[in-house]
Amino acid sequence: MAVEGANQLVNVVTLLAAAVVAVPLFKRFGLGSVLGYLAAGLVIGPFGFGVFTDPEGIIHVAELGVVMFLFIIGLEMKPSHIWGLRNHIFCLGAFQIGLCTLALTSVAMLYGLSWQVAFVGAAGFVLTSTAIVMQELSERGDIASPRGQRIVSILLFEDLLIVPLLAFVTFLSPMETAEDATSLWQKISIAAVSVATLVAAGLWLLNPLFKILAKTKTREVMTAAALLVVLGSALLMEEGGLSMAMGAFLAGVLLSESSFRHQLEADIEPFRGLLLGLFFLGVGMSLNLTVVIDNWALIILGVLTFMLVKGICIYIVARITRTSHVNAIDRMFMMAQGGEFAFVLFSAAATQGVISAEMQANMTAIVVLSMVLTPVFIILQKKYLLPRLMHKTEQAADTIEEQRSTVLIGIGRFGQIINQMLVMTGNRPIVIDKDASLIAGMKKLGVKTYYGDATRPELLHAAGVDCADLLIIAINDKQQASHIVHLARKMNPNITIIARAYDRIHAIDLFREGADIQVRETFDSALRTGKKALLSLGMEADVVNEIAETYFDKDRHKLKLMAEVYDPKIANFENKELMKIALDVDQELMAEIQQIMNKAR
Repeated sequence: MAVEGANQLVNVVTLLAAAVVAVPLFKRFGLGSVLGYLAAGLVIGPFGFGVFTDPEGIIHVAELGVVMFLFIIGLEMKPSHIWGLRNHIFCLGAFQIGLCTLALTSVAMLYGLSWQVAFVGAAGFVLTSTAIVMQELSERGDIASPRGQRIVSILLFEDLLIVPLLAFVTFLSPMETAEDATSLWQKISIAAVSVATLVAAGLWLLNPLFKILAKTKTREVMTAAALLVVLGSALLMEEGGLSMAMGAFLAGVLLSESSFRHQLEADIEPFRGLLLGLFFLGVGMSLNLTVVIDNWALIILGVLTFMLVKGICIYIVARITRTSHVNAIDRMFMMAQGGEFAFVLFSAAATQGVISAEMQANMTAIVVLSMVLTPVFIILQKKYLLPRLMHKTEQAADTIEEQRSTVLIGIGRFGQIINQMLVMTGNRPIVIDKDASLIAGMKKLGVKTYYGDATRPELLHAAGVDCADLLIIAINDKQQASHIVHLARKMNPNITIIARAYDRIHAIDLFREGADIQVRETFDSALRTGKKALLSLGMEADVVNEIAETYFDKDRHKLKLMAEVYDPKIANFENKELMKIALDVDQELMAEIQQIMNKAR
């Protein structure tokens, strides 16, 4: 018993060590965390050092990472939002799945497979890996964006297809009986009852349950309850023949309007990340190199053919549904792989006698290899293809035929406030931005905006920067903002430049490039919050205002002093001169604030 426990502990330590070593290393070289997990799994799996011999068991447990991921996504989507996505879920999802299945089945039949075997292979490959796609969207911060929501909608529709596909595999079986033929409606009925039970529990039981548990004021009980909800909903859906991830997602949606939403998300997040990483490790382990080597030509041809055909179909659907060329290419690279459901489908098909054991091994290897290659293709697309596409699709800059004393670059949420204040006081600026959709939207609001890239000297010259009195840079790209300041200062030494800064270090960089005023994104709002806090504590308004003004002046003074000694090659906390300035000025500020408070007493 002790030896068995020790072996299990060694396995756990090996899994954690592989992740801790591989993931930071791969991210350091810009290869992403998913590829790091996959590579680590391959190394410690049965075809690497052989530490683990049962990757399927690890994958099954680690699928809970995907389940928890979908629960968190569900928490961020209210039922009304899901209802708003119904066209994307059922129309866009059905269109993509239908076209991809038809195309992949046809291609497989051209290689001499029967239509039954071809359909099983196509069905397994057409369903995308939820884990890989959601992880990529999460790392980009793209889940809530319009293009991210379309992808999530397609994934949700794919989850709904699991029961029908498994039922159809039973229908294809040469071992079919009369009982099998009638079981389809039984499975659909069980699935419907499972969904109805989960929805009913979510509507009438979960919120009262969490209210009762919250009164205990015991954090671990709330965490246990959160895990119970996620795993319980996943189990209910699995017993009903549906996807575990679908159950967790529905539970999340039903709790999305609960006052406990943020607490639930915080409780689940650590488990989600760890188990999702474990899932990718399991996928890496499950790549059967013996099968790949024995049938390397067939498998490589299968991977490339299936990914190419599926990718083309995804692109066609995206373009027909009015997705831009760049976003269609992006969706194609992200969703061209097979998914984890293929393992279940191929296993069921082999059990039912639809495909042979050898065919199952080959198909599984094709899907796993496609999952391994996807992060590589995404990286190559980002580094080499996307910049070229962006350059080719970039429209020509507008011709600026007017001259004004003020030029505003950037009309996003930051620039819009500045523009309104200028216009309302009779100081209409020339506004430049390079987001075509934003420009079209601002036009509807009566804001004339010129399209163009302000990092190009010729555009700044056309906008009249060389003879303007004031340039305001309101974009959120740090490098571009600094570059524009540099160009403008060379072009017009006398112009006043006000620039938006991301943080203190960016403000120092802008100061060095020649910006007269650097407005840090969060500084003013933090200062206002500090004032509100002091007022809430009962301090007099005039005293609070004087403290805030003193703080502001000292901060500006500190920034200028720090700019003289800042060295980007030295970490800030290791720069002794920088730290000395920060401490000295803070002590001066403390003394001045104490004087203000003593005077007010």
